[in-house]
Amino acid sequence: MTQMSGSTILKLVASVLFCQAAGLLGALATTPSIGGWYKGLVKPSFNPPNWIFGPVWTTLYLLMGVALFLVWRRGPKTAGVKAALVLFIIQLGLNVLWSILFFGLHQPALAFFEIAALWVFILLTMLKFFSLSRPAGWLLVPYLLWVTFASALNFSIWRLNL
Repeated sequence: MTQMSGSTILKLVASVLFCQAAGLLGALATTPSIGGWYKGLVKPSFNPPNWIFGPVWTTLYLLMGVALFLVWRRGPKTAGVKAALVLFIIQLGLNVLWSILFFGLHQPALAFFEIAALWVFILLTMLKFFSLSRPAGWLLVPYLLWVTFASALNFSIWRLNL
């Protein structure tokens, strides 16, 4: 087993914390609406209980952080790494923006179109990550699957609450 240097461990921790910080920003927009606005919405039968979202997102942000680390550690001078990191940052920003649109601004319709863009950028990021590190690409698969589910949920909530 290869031992990681101090700087490598620092990159791993920074990558995970970066993603968890995005999750925290999203949670700041989400939490105030859970007991009021969101509770009052009509939801589809496949809507999971509220308690599931925190653990799922925390796990997904952890996986995203490890994936980010696996690509970042290859070095920005490696072909494709800069483009992969840019795609990752764009999708992470879109991730936070979705929480602001849906929960913060109470705009499920706008959030649905935004989550569609997020889905595309996750796919592009995942494909780019696969080309640089197969494990990094695979670590983003659960995220893409969850956002696919979240997109269907977002769409259903929007349509049920017109």
